[in-house]
Amino acid sequence: MAEIVLGAMLFGTRIGEAESFALLDRFVERGGRWIDTANNYAFWLHPSGAGGQSEQTIGRWLAARPGMRDRILLSTKVGGQPTDPGRGLASAEGLSAATVRAAMGASLGRLGVDHVDMYWAHIEDRRVPLAETVHAFGDLVAGGQARRLGASNTPAWRVERARGIAAGRGVAGWTALQLRHSYLLPRPGAPLESSAHRQVFPETLDYVRSDPGLDLWAYTTLLNGGYGRADRPLERAYDHPGTASRTAALSEVSRELGATGNQVVLSWLLDGDPGVFPIVGASTLERLDEVMDARDLKLDAESRARLDAAS
Repeated sequence: MAEIVLGAMLFGTRIGEAESFALLDRFVERGGRWIDTANNYAFWLHPSGAGGQSEQTIGRWLAARPGMRDRILLSTKVGGQPTDPGRGLASAEGLSAATVRAAMGASLGRLGVDHVDMYWAHIEDRRVPLAETVHAFGDLVAGGQARRLGASNTPAWRVERARGIAAGRGVAGWTALQLRHSYLLPRPGAPLESSAHRQVFPETLDYVRSDPGLDLWAYTTLLNGGYGRADRPLERAYDHPGTASRTAALSEVSRELGATGNQVVLSWLLDGDPGVFPIVGASTLERLDEVMDARDLKLDAESRARLDAAS
């Protein structure tokens, strides 16, 4: 069953340690389990030009909360850590076997744990044979350092090919996808502000729907405040007629249910077909409570049909 995932990208940089600890505490108090980060978060906000601050913050939080590791599930990623701080993602570490092994060790050290519950290939790396990457990830599961594996920002055909390689070699394969997805959709082919983002397409949903062993996680689910904050306008990629009709439907359903637009979007994702694990960041306790309250909002068939029909 899909769950809300707490995105920890800004912990330790834009969100200070005390505030991060408070958000993590509240998330667990509200019944949250999955915490998602990456080894390169948030390199673009840190003077060093390198990431690791989010993992370090989570590690210090776990160290200060004995027994907490047994109550939460940790998700982190490899592939996007800059090797040259001056060049950012243009110098991303990639997914060679040596890099994957070293990055996992470094992440476990920063987190202060002996394993993670989900380990993601953060980006594609076509410089490295796919079989090499697949085998390196499989070795991490065999060695007990990762419980599950996933692929972020990777086309479905590459994921399926990798899963076939893993099955043929008898190693653990990717069982989750992580892509950009929300209720409002960008214009097909329109560039997004972050070139590293990959969007969910109807074929992606069909792929996940067809395989019960494959989960779909989604980031930028609330469009960086675009559903409710006047100071957070949507990207130009969303400037098309479909956005107007979907916004109208969302406003109507939200008003009828006495819920916020954010909550309706999250409920639409959680209980969809397939159900989606929405990764949601929060900078205040009030915002986090709004997000967690979405779990109690159930869309009836008529409301969901209206949302789905708007285009």
